[in-house]
Amino acid sequence: MRVLSVTHGPTVPGGVFDEAVVSAGHTLERWQVPDGGSPEPAREYDAVMVFGGSQHPDQDDRFAWLGHEEEFLQDVLAVEVPVVGVCLGAQMLARAAGASVAPAREPEIGWHEVALTPSGASDPVLGALPARATVFQWHHYAFSLPPAATALAENDVCLQAFRLDHRPAWGIQFHAEVTSEMVSAWIEEDPGDLPMPAAQLRAESETRLPESNGYGRALAEAFLRVAEEPVTSATARRTRAAPR
Repeated sequence: MRVLSVTHGPTVPGGVFDEAVVSAGHTLERWQVPDGGSPEPAREYDAVMVFGGSQHPDQDDRFAWLGHEEEFLQDVLAVEVPVVGVCLGAQMLARAAGASVAPAREPEIGWHEVALTPSGASDPVLGALPARATVFQWHHYAFSLPPAATALAENDVCLQAFRLDHRPAWGIQFHAEVTSEMVSAWIEEDPGDLPMPAAQLRAESETRLPESNGYGRALAEAFLRVAEEPVTSATARRTRAAPR
């Protein structure tokens, strides 16, 4: 498959999700949105993955490219390309789907527990997780449930995952893709954002990342299996769109 990885800076790559794409033998392409340019039309991709960033999803006055990304994601949804968004990527996907995105009741930074809803437990992607999982978070904003969507995971702070009901689209607030290198880079970039000493977060991350990376790979592999289904493939979409 041809998979597009959408990122928002050099320290926020696709992590273990990108690794899963390469390990499965798919073609991985990248679009770092702040650098400018545009990817090919959405229907040319078999799957799209959208990752995090230090930006907030309502900062169009500072980051004019947010509107361009939203338009691309709206096209992704319109032609039913399988898509998964993570943190800022999930917030932008929710925005493209008509949800509100605003400051969360409180920020989540560090390791926090999330719980699957009954729909999440039976979902073909989120169902790869256990009923409760401790995951890495670094966000100040949260999304509401988009129209015609199902809540898949939650905690006391906010909705943590959703699936659109009539599109192959998933959003997750937590960083299932994160690697040790990414955690270290984020701590170095923004130590003042931490609610705990940096050494404490580094130590806890060293302990928890092996399990977290297993969760991330399982989610990515489940998403790629969905994208490989004939009904969602780019070839099938192009065939349906061809003139008769």
